[in-house]
Amino acid sequence: MTNTSATPPQPRLSVSTWSLHRAIGDPRIYDASRGHDIPTETHGRGALSLLELPARIADFGIHTMEICHFHLPSLDKGYLTELRGALRDAKVELFSLLIDEGDITHPDNASRDLAWIGSWLDVAGHLGAQRARVIAGKAAPSEETLAMSARGLQRLLTRSENLGLRLMTENWYGLLSSPASVHALFERLEGRVGLCFDFGNWRGPGKYADLQSIASYAESCHAKASFTPPYEMDKDDYTQCLDITRSANFSGPYTLIYDGPGSDEWVGLAQEQQVVQPYLSTH
Repeated sequence: MTNTSATPPQPRLSVSTWSLHRAIGDPRIYDASRGHDIPTETHGRGALSLLELPARIADFGIHTMEICHFHLPSLDKGYLTELRGALRDAKVELFSLLIDEGDITHPDNASRDLAWIGSWLDVAGHLGAQRARVIAGKAAPSEETLAMSARGLQRLLTRSENLGLRLMTENWYGLLSSPASVHALFERLEGRVGLCFDFGNWRGPGKYADLQSIASYAESCHAKASFTPPYEMDKDDYTQCLDITRSANFSGPYTLIYDGPGSDEWVGLAQEQQVVQPYLSTH
């Protein structure tokens, strides 16, 4: 099963199911300690099902999406095939499966979590995703943990490349909490793993300089704006982050991430969409 495409990368709008977790009923996140025992009692409570989401996203004017692992109500191959069909029928590209748990740097559970993450790569392949994003590690960065993360990612690469998937990680959690650790890990990986570049994961007075430092690695962008109640966007911060991607000649999808206080996620996404739209032209 190969998900490669001859189409060159280009800036485009995308959305993550995380941005619509309330619309689909806020299914509970779970990790490797449960295996694939989905907390099904937390599914099916929303205004939309995951199967209905691709068409709704297309109606909203977005034709690329990312799916969080815990938003899948079933891993039955029949269901996965049905979801792949819903994406195809809506003409929505599945850019990435977001594997939102697992710690390949955990002192006790790294092997278990690595195997669990690897099993999700098979799911991504069955869904026809182009990529899968994994967590590089939750441990504090050190020579030991960076080496451990690199070894784990290299093991995942064998599986992902056989499936035609590009593997990505993100500037997220303890291991990749600073530019120095991002550079150190990516130097070890020699370009075989991409970066999901997230605005919202780093804060503080050095935020913009720190993001600028790693922007050249970015192959996808989680474009998350900050909101105060109910829908007041910090537009200055958002545009400064977007300007960093423009200066880095970013050419991947801008995945809108709405996690604000307003309960209508479509309202928040529409505001983000309006601000991101000018950045979609070729750099």
